[in-house]
Amino acid sequence: MVWTRRVGAFALAGVLAFPATSWAAELVVYHNWASPAELTALNVLREALETHGHSWVPLAIPHDANGDIDVVELIAAGASPNIFLQLQPDIYRTLDGQGQILHLEEQFATSGALAQFPPVVRDAITVDGTIVKAPVSIHADAMVYYNRAVADAAGIDPESWTSLEDMWADFPKVRAAGFLPVALGAQRWQVGYLTHALVASLAAPGVYTGLYGATTDPAVLYDASLVEVFTWLRRFQQEADAGALQRDWNMATNMVISGTALLQLQGDWMKGEWRAAGKSEDQDFGCLFVPGAAHLPVTVDSWGLLGGVSPETEVAERSFADVVVDAAVQARFAEAKGSTPVRFDARGTIDTCSKKVLAALDRTGFALPTPHVTAAPDWVNAVWEVANAYWNDPAMTPNQAIAALKAAQAGF
Repeated sequence: MVWTRRVGAFALAGVLAFPATSWAAELVVYHNWASPAELTALNVLREALETHGHSWVPLAIPHDANGDIDVVELIAAGASPNIFLQLQPDIYRTLDGQGQILHLEEQFATSGALAQFPPVVRDAITVDGTIVKAPVSIHADAMVYYNRAVADAAGIDPESWTSLEDMWADFPKVRAAGFLPVALGAQRWQVGYLTHALVASLAAPGVYTGLYGATTDPAVLYDASLVEVFTWLRRFQQEADAGALQRDWNMATNMVISGTALLQLQGDWMKGEWRAAGKSEDQDFGCLFVPGAAHLPVTVDSWGLLGGVSPETEVAERSFADVVVDAAVQARFAEAKGSTPVRFDARGTIDTCSKKVLAALDRTGFALPTPHVTAAPDWVNAVWEVANAYWNDPAMTPNQAIAALKAAQAGF
């Protein structure tokens, strides 16, 4: 494990009006982001933190290098970060029980940030009634981003789709025009995300929350709509090209940006890659929810702050939390990463795709939290294992995949 001291290549435009402290603290920041847009967005935070006089030391373990190591494991290994980018509530429960997590509700209330957070954000950063996370971005886990030029060349209109069947019906035209219909990465986590995107989009009412709740409801595993979910997962797998297996998500995004493929179904962090490539929504790309989706799964990326440190370091950590949720920083960060700001009062600077996400948050019962903040990590992993086994075995049927889920659930 290597501590890296890396300065990003991008800087904030303008100077943020944060007062610098009279002393400097060095904060070790653990994250698993690695794409150009993600690093650009992190640099927005780094630059803002440095206006306080503090320095940022990244501990970066990307997704494709086992980036799901949790901070509890890092601490046990003697590599304690000050700041960590993780969602799972159990991590925060463990650290809070050991007196190793900072509480933020009073701080955010005093600064006025708390009143500007949408309900989905407040829920995501609260664990057992206490705010223990600093929210940095809102993402829709399931959106379709498409290349306008490819759609025009194929003579299709993605905005007219009202179902996945509509979308699939246009694929022959896309192939005839010389393009791949879908850009896919078949890495384990990407198949897992596609699975819960399809459960949210296609499953019957209550199935998503029953499958991904704090305790799984075994009854949902007998719901017929899960057969449809796995049927569509197979259809996506059959669209995968030979290079999909080890393809990073942003490489799949670049296939759409470059015009190799029509679309990608992924989290809307895709937008950051489009922006990093100098593309615009008006001219180059369009965005929509999964056609006909019943629900939209939503991720609120958040930072935890490790307690039990010196008073000076705690001050620096709390300065980081204020930086993350600052209205001006939020606007800049969202533009760089392709996310939606976590504050209502940053709305004036966001694009149409993010406005669609914010509007979805106002639709009663439409937006649902990502499984990573509701379900036990071991259960999420178990679902991923089944989904990946199914993806990699074309002979496996939907009913066999569901039987595997039932067997896995019996062990919890």
